[in-house]
Amino acid sequence: QRWYEVTLTGMESHAGPTPMARRRDALLGAARIVHLVNKVGLDHAPLACSTVGMLNVYPNSRNVIPGSVFLTIDFRHPDDGVLAEMDREMRAGVDRIVTGIGLGLEIEQISYFKPVHFEDSCVAAVRSGAEDCGYTMREIVSGAGHDACYVAKVAPTAMIFVPCIDGISHNEIEDAKPEWITAGGEVLLRAILDKAGSAG
Repeated sequence: QRWYEVTLTGMESHAGPTPMARRRDALLGAARIVHLVNKVGLDHAPLACSTVGMLNVYPNSRNVIPGSVFLTIDFRHPDDGVLAEMDREMRAGVDRIVTGIGLGLEIEQISYFKPVHFEDSCVAAVRSGAEDCGYTMREIVSGAGHDACYVAKVAPTAMIFVPCIDGISHNEIEDAKPEWITAGGEVLLRAILDKAGSAG
């Protein structure tokens, strides 16, 4: 996971008397960067995620060409090499955008978390637990920064996911049927017993 903060600086001027060809519109640059960030994610599908989640426009007036924009970028991928390539593509694209419009640029990577791969025997215990219970299952990559990512630094770790209606999670409308949660609990119990037996 890589997080960036980006500030674009153009020149605020009146929307009426400023000819289009003479504008240094920071929001236009930001819009093109939003599109770029989305494209970088799509180009590295299906496991990449790319998001511009925050956009602050100054002076934020209906009849003033924006003079500066602050925005954030969030890149995620389970392969560190692909994540680095996403970084390179984004930076090259941003440079082209700001040069073309004549904008100033400040870009800072404020956070980096390398991909976390869970311990093989723990993953195998979860897989075996699901099979023993007769449940269908699949291995997935989660792009969220779960507490388990930090636990994995000090102890063998794996995760169990249960279905949610329409696949929605990390949202107040997240909804899982009680029997799905029960199934997750059963798999967890089997995995714990498996690991306890192998420890003895």
